[in-house]
Amino acid sequence: MSASQTLLFTLLFCCGERCLAQLKYSIPEEVKKGALVGNVAKDLGLDVSALRNRRCRIVSEAQDGLFAVNTNDGVLYIHETIDREKLCEKNTDCFVDLKIVVENPLEVHYVTVEILDANDHSPSFLEKQKLIEIAESTAPGARFQLPAARDPDVGVNSVQRYKLSQNDHFSLDIRNSGDDKIPFLVLQKQLDREKKANHILILTAVDGGTPSKSAQLNLTVKVLDINDNRPVFSKDTYSVQLQENALLDKIILKVQATDPDEGPNGDVEYAFGDDMTSIALFAIDRNTGEIRVKGHIDYETADVYKLDVQASDKGQPPMTTDCRVIIKVQDVNDNEPEILVTSLSSMVPEDSKHGTVVALITVKDSDSGVNGKVICHLTENVPFELKPSFKENVFSLVTKNTLDRETVSHYDISVTATDCGDPPLSTSRILNIQVSDVNDNIPEFPHNSLPLYLTENNSPGKSIFSVSAVDKDLNENAAVSYHLIRGEGENKDLTSFLNIHAETGEISALKSFDFERLKTFQFHVVATDSGSPPLSSNVTVNVFILDQNDNAPVILYPVSSNGSAEGVEEIPRNVNAGHLVTKVRAYDADIGYNGWLLFSLQQVTDHSLFALDRYTGQIRTLRSFTETDEAEHKLLILVKDNGNVSLSATATVIVKLVEPKEAFAASDVQSAAAEDEDSHVTFYLIITLGSVSLLFLISIIVLIAMQCSKSTDYTSKYLPEPNYDGTLCHSIQYRSGDKRYMLVGPRMSVGSTIVPGSHANTLVLPDRRKTSDEPKGPGSDWRYSASLRAGGVMQSSVHMEESSVLQGAQGVLVQNWPTASSAADAEGGEVSPPMGAGVDSNSWHFRYGPGGPGAPQHLKPGEVPPEAFIIPGSPAIISIRQNQGGEDDKSDFITFGKKEEAKKKKKKKKEKKDKKDKGKDDGDE
Repeated sequence: MSASQTLLFTLLFCCGERCLAQLKYSIPEEVKKGALVGNVAKDLGLDVSALRNRRCRIVSEAQDGLFAVNTNDGVLYIHETIDREKLCEKNTDCFVDLKIVVENPLEVHYVTVEILDANDHSPSFLEKQKLIEIAESTAPGARFQLPAARDPDVGVNSVQRYKLSQNDHFSLDIRNSGDDKIPFLVLQKQLDREKKANHILILTAVDGGTPSKSAQLNLTVKVLDINDNRPVFSKDTYSVQLQENALLDKIILKVQATDPDEGPNGDVEYAFGDDMTSIALFAIDRNTGEIRVKGHIDYETADVYKLDVQASDKGQPPMTTDCRVIIKVQDVNDNEPEILVTSLSSMVPEDSKHGTVVALITVKDSDSGVNGKVICHLTENVPFELKPSFKENVFSLVTKNTLDRETVSHYDISVTATDCGDPPLSTSRILNIQVSDVNDNIPEFPHNSLPLYLTENNSPGKSIFSVSAVDKDLNENAAVSYHLIRGEGENKDLTSFLNIHAETGEISALKSFDFERLKTFQFHVVATDSGSPPLSSNVTVNVFILDQNDNAPVILYPVSSNGSAEGVEEIPRNVNAGHLVTKVRAYDADIGYNGWLLFSLQQVTDHSLFALDRYTGQIRTLRSFTETDEAEHKLLILVKDNGNVSLSATATVIVKLVEPKEAFAASDVQSAAAEDEDSHVTFYLIITLGSVSLLFLISIIVLIAMQCSKSTDYTSKYLPEPNYDGTLCHSIQYRSGDKRYMLVGPRMSVGSTIVPGSHANTLVLPDRRKTSDEPKGPGSDWRYSASLRAGGVMQSSVHMEESSVLQGAQGVLVQNWPTASSAADAEGGEVSPPMGAGVDSNSWHFRYGPGGPGAPQHLKPGEVPPEAFIIPGSPAIISIRQNQGGEDDKSDFITFGKKEEAKKKKKKKKEKKDKKDKGKDDGDE
């Protein structure tokens, strides 16, 4: 065996197959796991090679798991760490008994293991600190028992001695009681609590192990007091500053008195003296000496307080002392400024001069110093200001800008007074100031001129229009009355038929207007307020009479001697299909669709013989006549306009078929009469055209003079547009400033041909007097008129096409028209837009602004641009024709006077000659 293992004895018993043996080993505690205890197989003499097969094991153990046997070599080793104090507690001897069994043959062996003590524990006290109270009057030599230390180890490893820390008043005495050692504290010197109230000592317990271990106990010796000292304040006089309006229960300061004694002898209580003011405003904590705010502190009431405070202990008898507390109150900016208005004018005229005094204001502040200094100011962006007076805190509220009641009629002026405290306090007061009205605004109409579109045949006495002017003033200054300005001449006559309500501005007409007599006029309305002095303004009302379909068509041809619309036409029986029998001519005084006439056959003897052109009224044959056809045919033609409610008239044409010779004779008689009539007409035409030419030259001279002077105030010129085919047309033209306007109505001609894609129907009248990019509307001085009547000798022919457009270069009226075109008929005349083809006023459209440069967008290459033609204010005859090839027709002309008349005569003679030749040919046949 090794040195750490001791085999005490071995007993062997053999009995048959069973052998018994007992072994004893000794090991110290706290040995590591796996440490060798002893080789049981070797000590028992067992065969190690057969040990594994014999299943050597521990079958009985008081403490399971502390030991184990290796079945391969039979070594007994420590399986768990062993703590002797836990295993055997206070016992001096500590043993563990084991039973080892080996089979084949069965053997039982007993092993006892002794656990040896190790110094693995330190001494310990039950308490960390120990308080010992000793009166300062205790005599030296007194003994006080101290707690003993405990050590779980036994023997020399237990507590062996005590020691006390070094001090001047105490010593240590040890008393042995069996195995225990009890320490005692012995007083060596008189104690004085006022010098040292507590003595701190350390008691140390040491065991006998190697190395030795120890434990310490802190000893506090408290010296008990007797009442032999008076309380003492830290200061004789306390001084503190306190802001007014301090919060209730706020701690102002803490007075402190000390008493060297202990316990009740050293406990100090505080109280005020007999000052009742102090008791009402302040309170003192009896135990801590804290002085708190009890009432409202106001600097304006008192700025300093003096308090007497007493301190006393609780000894018997108690001992007292006193001190003085001075509290200085600091002013706080706790009073807002006050604003007093001593004089106020609540109504201020809007025409008040700058510096007019509106109110007198006084401000004050109850605080003192900078807290009582006040600064005043007004709301921003008001036409008022504050001016300080020679007296402090007195101000005048005066006007600084011009007042305008119409812009702002009421001011809520906020006067704010702010003191200079920190933080500053302010107060505000609202002054309500009304701006009284002065008649400084004229009545205003929404526009300088107003258009009035009035349908003709209005009911007399009823309202036709209403004007309204607004006056920004108030009450009587804004009460507007209306009246008409009676003009001179024609306007005076017209305004005499108008009446206006003085209060409402309702305008009523006293008579019914007729578009065919009057198309436009203007009058002026004056609006006057009731102020003093009254102010007024006027507006120009431009009246446009709108046409109604109130005129039935009038048959111009045929007309019998008794005035009825009935005529007889004789034609040769041998005429071919398409022969022009006659032409029904009619006139309608209305314009636009109301004057656009359509022709239709109501009754006819034979529908296969005659056809009526819907638009021109021309009656032509549909086929050649036969011997079976009747010699006389009656045609009833209905002429109606295109108004909403159409009006109509009828004409009767009796067509007689005659032999060719009779027709020629009748034709010669009619030709002779026509030549006589033409000779008289020619004379009158020469005189008329001469006069017109003279007027035209004068107009040219005036126009040149106006161009030189660059004047924009042009009077109206009229461009007559005659129609030679018997169906009259209207053209309405006017100028306004530098704008020129033209309105033409179309009419379809007999045999009219519409050329798709042609734009020859567009007529542009540029004003070459002035070019301006600024668009302008027609002024109030424009004029227009119907320039032609039936029987006119001038001709103005314009090719029109479907949805034709009349457009001006600058501000010229644009009107869309129904399909219209013109082409030569059997009589050699061209049909211009008739009077009945005017524009309905409700469908007028105006285009403002400069025309584009160059040719208009709708002109094709080769077409003549409208700008190439200038129509001055004279009866010029303009005929513009173009064929589809873009070449100008030889019939394009601009002629005046005799040249046109000569051309007409030449044309008539040619027609007569053709008829004669045709009649001869028929006779030869």
